[in-house]
Amino acid sequence: MEHVDRCVVLVDAGYLLGAAASLLAGEPSRSRITVDHAGLIQQLRQRAEAETALPLLRIYWFDGAPDRVPQPEHRRLRVMPRVTVRLGALTRSDGRWAQKGVDAAMHTELTELARNRACSDIVLVTGDGDLLPGLMSAKEHGVAVHLWAVQAADGDYNQSEDLVAEADERRVLDRTWITRAVRARDLSGLCAPPPAPRPEIAAILSAPLPEAALAASAERAAEAAAGGAAARAAAPAHDGTGPAPHRDGAHPNGTGVPVPAAKGVPTPKDLAGLRAPGSAPAPALAAQGASALRWSSDRGWVERPVSTVGEPPETASLPTLATLTSAEQRWADREEDITTVGGDPFEVGQVFARRWMERLPEQGHVQKLSTLYPRIPHRIDGELLRYAARFGLLAHKDDQIDEHDRYAIRAGFWREIDVRAAAEPAPAPGPGPATP
Repeated sequence: MEHVDRCVVLVDAGYLLGAAASLLAGEPSRSRITVDHAGLIQQLRQRAEAETALPLLRIYWFDGAPDRVPQPEHRRLRVMPRVTVRLGALTRSDGRWAQKGVDAAMHTELTELARNRACSDIVLVTGDGDLLPGLMSAKEHGVAVHLWAVQAADGDYNQSEDLVAEADERRVLDRTWITRAVRARDLSGLCAPPPAPRPEIAAILSAPLPEAALAASAERAAEAAAGGAAARAAAPAHDGTGPAPHRDGAHPNGTGVPVPAAKGVPTPKDLAGLRAPGSAPAPALAAQGASALRWSSDRGWVERPVSTVGEPPETASLPTLATLTSAEQRWADREEDITTVGGDPFEVGQVFARRWMERLPEQGHVQKLSTLYPRIPHRIDGELLRYAARFGLLAHKDDQIDEHDRYAIRAGFWREIDVRAAAEPAPAPGPGPATP
């Protein structure tokens, strides 16, 4: 059986983008560059077909990802025509990221394509000498191997010499070719003061604890001091005007961000920055004042009012997105997630909230939810976080979403809710404490 006259491209993304970063930004960190992946794929296809004078069968994109969970760029790549994404693991050791399994996957694909006579020419974009046995095997099966290099920053080779020696053809992707789809990221702002955190996240981080949580925290602090812990004994006594210290001295949400004292506790007016421009503050803020609910993402911990038993009646009637979504909508949602949603935590929260609101049978549910700010009902919140996990937002150490990302997800959710709530007549808020 003869080889089919077509070409295949195997791309080691770690090599291609790392070498491009070295060339354009002076170091191999991919965070130093921005990549137009669609443009890059198109360039690879056009060049491969021109160099081999054959039609393209497929581009295989090999990359690493934490726990092999596709990142936003992988999700965009794998729906492009003629592109197949293969993921290895990405692990962190001694402060550096390292790929695991990518070389083995490339070797397997290379040898299988040659053995099955799926193509007559294979383009390899890599520099790793571990692929030498696979390259030699492909040649023995009658496949012509083209090896492409990224122009080295120092003008020397950035590929294995043995790999270069065994390739049938070798080409260099120079700076001009690379910069059509890859740019050095502008890092001039690094010397400037770091930007302030998003006001939406800052407001949620500083929301005060309910009285029950304050009492529990104070009790834990007292027990620790009675136990003879020197650090606790030396700490100033809590005066009852602000949130009590956590048992390990950290912020109650586990982020290490201190909670302001009562003088700095945000009032409904202070937290108005979380609301969309032109919208009214949440009635719950006016009603609860300084006792506004404080929630945390530490292992899913949520502090509810003492009087709450089971699901509160005001939230039990709120439907989840799953119950509002038809099979056809579910399919369309997945298509949108893959092709247009970038995976930014704030954006993920907005997308979820928008879908939920658009499918509500009664728009009064939006105002009802708004009165519960800052707590998202448990069933909807869990569904929101499970949705976010699809975008690779897990902290891979323990399959939990990063603390800061959780706040950003929820802040995006509330921002979208507020945009809708501002456009609808709000229920009259109950009496609340006077705002200074």
